[in-house]
Amino acid sequence: MLPNSNNPPSKPKYPDFSDRKNSFLLSFHNPRTWLILILLLFQILLLFTLRSRPFSAYITFHPHSSSPPLSLPTESSAAVHADSSSTITQVDNVTDLCPLGKIYVYDLPLFFNAELIQNCNELNPWISPCEALSNDGFGREATALSNLIPESLIRSWYWTDQFSLELIYHNRMLNYRCRTLEPELAATFYIPFYAGLAVGKYLFKNASSAKDRDLHCELLLNWVQNQIYWKRTDGWDHFISMGRISWDFRRSKDEDWGSSCIYMPGMRNITRLLIEKNPWDYFDIGVPYPTGFHPSTADDIAQWQNFVRHRERKTLFCFAGATRGFIKNDFRSLLLNHCYSESDSCRVLDCACSKCSNGTSEIMETFLDSDFCLQPRGDSFTRRSIFDCMVAGSIPVFFWKRTAYYQFEWFLPGEPESYSVFIDRYAVKNGSSIKAVLQNFSKEEVKSMREKVVENIAKIVYGKPNDGINGVKDAFDIAVEGVLKRIKKHGGDYKW
Repeated sequence: MLPNSNNPPSKPKYPDFSDRKNSFLLSFHNPRTWLILILLLFQILLLFTLRSRPFSAYITFHPHSSSPPLSLPTESSAAVHADSSSTITQVDNVTDLCPLGKIYVYDLPLFFNAELIQNCNELNPWISPCEALSNDGFGREATALSNLIPESLIRSWYWTDQFSLELIYHNRMLNYRCRTLEPELAATFYIPFYAGLAVGKYLFKNASSAKDRDLHCELLLNWVQNQIYWKRTDGWDHFISMGRISWDFRRSKDEDWGSSCIYMPGMRNITRLLIEKNPWDYFDIGVPYPTGFHPSTADDIAQWQNFVRHRERKTLFCFAGATRGFIKNDFRSLLLNHCYSESDSCRVLDCACSKCSNGTSEIMETFLDSDFCLQPRGDSFTRRSIFDCMVAGSIPVFFWKRTAYYQFEWFLPGEPESYSVFIDRYAVKNGSSIKAVLQNFSKEEVKSMREKVVENIAKIVYGKPNDGINGVKDAFDIAVEGVLKRIKKHGGDYKW
């Protein structure tokens, strides 16, 4: 049984005044009555005097939150906890910074997050992901890029894993300017459950069962549904980040892939931030995959934008990816063959080996050197490569509208043609030339599309933890503000 830290205190037992005939309180002729009334009046006056004092004069106490504060196994997160109280108290007194309301971060039992990181060697049956999950989820510093990107920006680049979203959001949320330590002041509640890491631990184990894959989510929902602030709206004002695609949490039958987390009754009202959403589920929000670029300042972003804007590009288009031989009529195989046949215009990076793994610079170099980058669907409709491509200032070419246009509306320009190219995949299958389509754009049109991509870079990257990027809204800011706007707009009026 997991601890229930937010149970309301039991009601105190009051004295029985049913025998009113003998009660001295009813007699105003009794001097003791006047004495008690005077004492009560004094206490009321004292209470009003204390309430007029500044909030920061009090020591915060949470009788409903007895679980220990979350302490992630990294040096930087230890620093977060060391100074979070003073930071949050200051923010609580500056309400103008948070017109959409404040967020309370649950202190979950460590089973749901920190223990998964502490036991990171168990998360993958083939290779330890511990290094990839270090540095608050950013991974190792990308020193191998030093010969490719400006020296002043190398500190902003990491080998970030595409499934590290939950750590990145949790660390940022602990320092978010609109975080409050007082749940009664919160407009919404963040649940720092590492759902993607929890289910990923079992996805590739042959001996895992449906019960194994559902365990963490079932226990989490049992825990959160017992919290007093959940019960106010049945979870309508709660949200979570889930670091895998929506379909990994939508198992219908025990023998199918993934967990049934999203289909569990307690999850139905929770807003979910995912790297790929179900476009027909209101509570799914698609957010950018983490890339390797994590700027600290607005100047970092401006320098990078200037670098990719003026980069000399030697190739018309490129494709980085691997075939999927187990898929009938695999479209990626078609694109690889298409590129090989247009080798004078297309650069190919075949990821069948380890050329595309974290720790190599070939993907970045390929995108930096190409005007356009081909972006078919991945193992699902989306792929991280979309964002790697755009961060490098290359113009994405899509073949499925669900790959980006119906996924990341909060983060990408509203006019798809302003920053991307769409080519019907059936036309390519029937022999249409991708090269011919792309050559049809004038230099001015290519420049305009690239500028739109470059302008948008800040919106699709995650800045370093702590307070975010001063003066710039990154993907985290846009996602969290979007959640706050939705909750404020609807105010919990939804009912099933």
